[in-house]
Amino acid sequence: MAEKAFVTDQVEAKAPIGVNIARFRELGLLGFIVLLCLFIQLQNPSFLTPGNMESVLKNTSILAILAMGMMLVIVTRGIDLSIGATLALSGMIAAQTVSTYPHLNPFIALLLGTGIGLICGSILGLLVSKGGILPIIATLGMMNVYRGLTFTVSDGSWVSAHQMPDSFKHIAAGSILGLNHLVLFAVVIMVGAYYFINHTRTGIQIYAVGSNPESARISGINKDRILFLVYSLMGSLAGLSGVLWVSRFASAQNDTAMGYELTVIAACVLGGVSIAGGVGKLSGVILGALLLGILNNALPLIGVSPFWQTAIQGAIILIAILVNVLVRRGIERNNLLRRPI
Repeated sequence: MAEKAFVTDQVEAKAPIGVNIARFRELGLLGFIVLLCLFIQLQNPSFLTPGNMESVLKNTSILAILAMGMMLVIVTRGIDLSIGATLALSGMIAAQTVSTYPHLNPFIALLLGTGIGLICGSILGLLVSKGGILPIIATLGMMNVYRGLTFTVSDGSWVSAHQMPDSFKHIAAGSILGLNHLVLFAVVIMVGAYYFINHTRTGIQIYAVGSNPESARISGINKDRILFLVYSLMGSLAGLSGVLWVSRFASAQNDTAMGYELTVIAACVLGGVSIAGGVGKLSGVILGALLLGILNNALPLIGVSPFWQTAIQGAIILIAILVNVLVRRGIERNNLLRRPI
C-alpha cells in the first residue's frame, strides 16, 4: 500500500509536460484563437464585424463537416485522400440533375449527393477492410477514379450559376432564425457525432480499434465492420459536402476541391487527432477547422501575400505536429512511471 502511494506521489511530482499539455490542449487552442482574433482585429478593424464573422463560419462549416468524418478515419489509423474527388463527383452529379430538372426538391438533391458519397465510401471501406489494402494506397487510387468519373459524367464542362434553380442555391444561402443553413448543417452533424462517439458502443469500438487493433480483435470487436463503417460515413459526409459546396459557390467544376483533403487532414492534426490512431476529440477538430477558417479569411485582410499565406499555414501545421509528438511522448512516459517496480 505504501509502495502504491509512493508510486502515485512520484507520478504526480514527475508528470511530464506533455501530459499537462494533453489535459488542456483544447483550452490552449481556444486561447490561441482568441489571441489571434484580437491581433488581427488590431491590424484590420473590419475583421470582427458580424458580416465577416458570418462569412468565416459559412466557409468553415464544410471544412468542419469533412473534418469530423476524417477524425473517425484517422482514429482507426487510416487516412482518406479521396474525399476531395468524392465531393466533386457528388456535387457535379447533383448540379447536373437540378439543371436538368429545375423543379426537383432540393432535399432530393441533398439525398442524391449523400447517396453517391455513401457508395464511394463503401467501396473504399470494402477495399480497406475486406481487401486488406493499405488506406493510403486504396484512397489514392480511388481518388483518381472518382476524379476521372467527374470529368466523364460532365464531359469536361461546368455547371454554372444560371443553370441552377434558385431553390438549389438557397440550400447554402438560406437561414433559419438567423442561422445560415451551412452552419446549421455543421451544428446538427456535430451534435450527432458527439452522441455517436461518446454514447454508443460502436463509437467506443472505433477508438478501441485505433488504440490497439490486436486487443480489440481479442475482445470480440469486428475490426472489418468498424473500418467499413468509418469509410462509409466519411464518404457520406463528403457527398453531402459536395452538394453544399456547389450550392454555396453556385458552380460545379471538374477540379472542385482539388487538394482539399490535405486541408481537412490539417484541421484534424491541428485539433490534436493522432496520425498513429486511437486519439482525437471532436472539440479539438472543430477548433482546428475554425483556426484554418480564420487564417484563410484573415491573412488576406491584413495584406499577407498569397505565397506567405500557404507558408504560414504550413508552419502552423508543423508546430501542431510537434506538439502532438511531445504530447504522445509525455503520455507514454507517464504510463511507464505508473508501473510499480
